[in-house]
Amino acid sequence: MVGALPPQLASLNRSNIAVQELVVKGHLERDREAIYQAMALDPLTAAVCSLDEIWQMTDDMFAANERWLPQFA
Repeated sequence: MVGALPPQLASLNRSNIAVQELVVKGHLERDREAIYQAMALDPLTAAVCSLDEIWQMTDDMFAANERWLPQFA
């Protein structure tokens, strides 16, 4: 245990954890929309891609992984 994080680091962790939790929720509930939202909320993705690009990238990811994610086909 290292103790409490400084507020700025805790905030950075929370923003990333929120994205990860949304992806897990989307997978467990088979909610494709939640996964689109998680992709759009990812700080790096949102910084370099438009929403249309994010949606297309997510569709491409689902298509490329259809073998392992048949519930999203």
